[in-house]
Amino acid sequence: MRPCKRAEGPADVGVLERILQAKREFVRELASRSLPAAPPLRSVSLERPANAELRLIAEIKLRSPSAGALSSKLSIEERALAYERAGARMVSVLTDAPFFDGAYEHLVRARRACNLPLLCKDFVIDERQLDAARAFGADAVLLIVRCIGEAGLVHLYRAARERGLLPFVEVATEEEAHAAVGVGAELVGVNARDLDTLVMDSARAARVLALLPPSITRVHLSGLSSPDAIASIARSGIDAALIGEALMRADDPEPLLASMVAEARKHPR
Repeated sequence: MRPCKRAEGPADVGVLERILQAKREFVRELASRSLPAAPPLRSVSLERPANAELRLIAEIKLRSPSAGALSSKLSIEERALAYERAGARMVSVLTDAPFFDGAYEHLVRARRACNLPLLCKDFVIDERQLDAARAFGADAVLLIVRCIGEAGLVHLYRAARERGLLPFVEVATEEEAHAAVGVGAELVGVNARDLDTLVMDSARAARVLALLPPSITRVHLSGLSSPDAIASIARSGIDAALIGEALMRADDPEPLLASMVAEARKHPR
């Protein structure tokens, strides 16, 4: 697929709304594009049983609204393989082009290089994006409650399941957490970063994570950059954490991720 031009917008419009405006245009274009045949699905296992360590999800994104351009020294393939060698349990791939320099083809390239399951991390608002995620090799897909609302969550959760994709539901507030529980979500991530202001609030994230029942696989999203931060999250008892910009700032992310995995293993549940 051809990349989209980088998006810009008026300063008085929030970051998330600018992303969604671009996404609505992209979805209209996506309707006319042909998709490849979907590969076999890979199993996703992020549950953390007794005496097990925190599971780590490592992210591939070339740019972010908060950090700007990130490292591109390694290819998509080299980075995915480095994550696997360092002990990641899953690779998250940003596929949004205007704001993150991503592409669905990055899923294909990551899948070619490693054996880990892949999360398509995008701002999903339409079933056509689910079709594309599945076709290009995702095993799970991010559904952000803030973007789609409770009714949209019910609809897209069911549609993802129908395609064999595991819905990874992202929430930020207590109300959104209740919506995720209500739809029967098995995998829920709590974002410590506000998607409009980009401000971090780890205390809020911890509070919302604590509300989720232990039957749900609970994931901390955003803001973790060191082994000490991983130790703190591991001791909280949740199942998994996603590491993004800290790894993407590194030209060689393998040593940092390996040290995070080692620290997680020091703090089994």
